[in-house]
Amino acid sequence: MSRGRKLVLATHNVHKQKEMNSLLDHMGITILGLDEYPQIGDIDETGTTLIENSFIKARTVFQITGLPTLADDTGLEVDALDGAPGVYSARYAGENPTFQDNVNKLLGDLEGLRDEERTARFRTVISFVDGTRELHAEGVVEGIISLDSRGADGFGYDPVFLPEGYGLTFAEMSQAEKNKISHRGRALIKMKKLLEPYLKKGVDIG
Repeated sequence: MSRGRKLVLATHNVHKQKEMNSLLDHMGITILGLDEYPQIGDIDETGTTLIENSFIKARTVFQITGLPTLADDTGLEVDALDGAPGVYSARYAGENPTFQDNVNKLLGDLEGLRDEERTARFRTVISFVDGTRELHAEGVVEGIISLDSRGADGFGYDPVFLPEGYGLTFAEMSQAEKNKISHRGRALIKMKKLLEPYLKKGVDIG
């Protein structure tokens, strides 16, 4: 494959890598994770919006690797918390929390609220940077926060997010089921459509 047929996913999160790899399958691209670049540590997400943080990660990794880069930033927006945790979803319970720490804080903050008061949405912004183009796409899925954790799969807030119209949390779904409706899946589908014209022309995306 040519240099331009390689794509770096700008994340150390192995769960995100697995999810994004499955969604980008069949595009004829060699997908690399940051485990291929041990010199790249955690990237400071200093933006105040999902799109800012997404581009910070994509641009940083592109500058280091010289390869087309995809990055995402995802936030859980809970209406009863005025949109929190939002851009701070990964560190809602403090610095370097576990997934469970964040889930426990969220459930505690919503304690006593009825289902109709627990509405929320996952929002993902995915950005693409290759030195010539900068593209982005957004995916959103509405739902509610469950009363307790359910399911062993997924990551982050998946065990407490019930997507609208479904009786299972994301953590109770298979990877394929989640990909069909998830915020990241929806954003990646839009991104694939943005990239496909370049691939069909047989030109490098880098």
